[in-house]
Amino acid sequence: MAKNMKYENALHISVEAPYDVESGGAVAVGLIRGVAIFAAQAGERVTVWLDGSWEFELEAAVNEGDAIFIDGEGNLATSGGDFFGVALETTSGAGPAEVAPIGYASPAAAGGSGE
Repeated sequence: MAKNMKYENALHISVEAPYDVESGGAVAVGLIRGVAIFAAQAGERVTVWLDGSWEFELEAAVNEGDAIFIDGEGNLATSGGDFFGVALETTSGAGPAEVAPIGYASPAAAGGSGE
């Protein structure tokens, strides 16, 4: 059996926080997209879940299946920034919405910036 495996599925990983992040906050590091399990300051290690669905406050209505984007400070929106995940419900206006992070984004889906 291989002895160099670090994570069996690599869905709950530790990364360096790119900005101050709250517990339950959206995290984007390079092509990694997930949710912080605890708060961390920029530069600290933080455990990030790349799977599951999470409730986030959004500034506009979304439709189930809409793309959700993240900016360089961890804020989510319905446009702009880099691809973060997918809305899992339809909402009638601004407010909480269920979102699934994409986990590992492709360079094209991340806007090509890698951030």
